[in-house]
Amino acid sequence: MQILRWLSLGLASGIAGAINSVAGGGTLVSFPAAMAMGLPPVVANATNTVALVPGTLASAFAYRRELLADKRHLAVLLLPSFAGGLLGALLVLVAPEKVFEAVVPWLVFGATLLILLKSRISKYLGAKGPPSRVRVVGAGLAIFLMGVYGGYFGAGIGIITLAVLGLMMPLDIHTMNARKSVIASVVNGAAAGLFIIRGAANLPVAAVMAIGSISGGYLGARLARRVPAALVSGSVVAIGLVLTVILLFRGVGIH
Repeated sequence: MQILRWLSLGLASGIAGAINSVAGGGTLVSFPAAMAMGLPPVVANATNTVALVPGTLASAFAYRRELLADKRHLAVLLLPSFAGGLLGALLVLVAPEKVFEAVVPWLVFGATLLILLKSRISKYLGAKGPPSRVRVVGAGLAIFLMGVYGGYFGAGIGIITLAVLGLMMPLDIHTMNARKSVIASVVNGAAAGLFIIRGAANLPVAAVMAIGSISGGYLGARLARRVPAALVSGSVVAIGLVLTVILLFRGVGIH
């Protein structure tokens, strides 16, 4: 029976890694699996964050071809990603848990709408060609806020990141997914580092989850690169809407 629990944990983490490689929301699969191992909510959340870092790195590696193009604009978003993830992790350890729970579903829903309407909004804002300094600064601020949210909660940060990247400059969905994987790795990595230092994560459970996360993250990204961009975009929107409904009806309950 114990072996089945560990296998189920690895499978759930693999599915979560694949979901995160396409859009985001894998936390709603992997977190309950960590809870099923008997971990308290805060420990399960910290363990889940630690475990998903290798998965997002695996997704980034699968997208390495897309990452070679225009690395400069991605680099400027890494510092706010790290700072936001670190601050969000601090909030997990010291702040009341209910603050984000009330707004998380609406954050994800709003980000999903941004992706759905990205083309129209980008056209309205004149998001053509290389991004202006104003757009880069705005994207950096938005990524920082997303990082705070990601370090604290995590579900749906891929959707939010895709929305920010889409408004920053016109990019195809695969290039945005590549950049999203790197940014998610930095956000989760900053939070995971703090959780490990503070002893908030269960490392044996995280190790098993990481194996599944790596497999799912890499295979999910490879599959997404072979699928038409329009279908991937549609999948992102669908995941966002389903995630919003789940969050609303479950009252989040992640921590």
